[in-house]
Amino acid sequence: MAAAKTPRADATRNRQQLLDVATRLFAAAETEPSMRAIAAEAGVGIATLYRHFPTREALVDAVYQDQVSRLTAGAEDLLAHLGPAAALRRWMDLFGDWIATKNGMLDTLLAMVESGEIAHARTRTELLAAIDGLLEAGHASGELRGDVPAEDIAAALIGIFTVAGSAEHKAMAGRLLDLLLDGLRACA
Repeated sequence: MAAAKTPRADATRNRQQLLDVATRLFAAAETEPSMRAIAAEAGVGIATLYRHFPTREALVDAVYQDQVSRLTAGAEDLLAHLGPAAALRRWMDLFGDWIATKNGMLDTLLAMVESGEIAHARTRTELLAAIDGLLEAGHASGELRGDVPAEDIAAALIGIFTVAGSAEHKAMAGRLLDLLLDGLRACA
């Protein structure tokens, strides 16, 4: 059996550059940016983009999975460096960034969820596990209440970013997230 071929360093770099640029453009766009615009912004040719991501769906899926991985791993990373309440508050900001990323890929993403190409249930489970980890650490430290389920936090976050998810409402989103965190603090 042949060993798996390791990608060249420049290919790995190009793929990551495409993911980073696509993520940024999707977050900033109100409509889906073209594949050509993504390639140009990444400083690569369209053929390079299609070599890594043969379809728009493949690119959307890669960006989506990358963001979910960053968000779920981010909870653990934050807990390693911050107290649980501060980690949860910072994670809420990351969740908002994740929601914003979907702006410019929403049509494709919804079609992929509907067709089953993206397992929405698995993503939900991963995100709820990340929230649970933050809440459990907060409860164990005495910083956060122990009676609020992760599902309620997820619903509150979706509500906040539905109302105040755009760039011009960033200050409002911050205030609402602070209010949510204050409501989660354990009583002295």
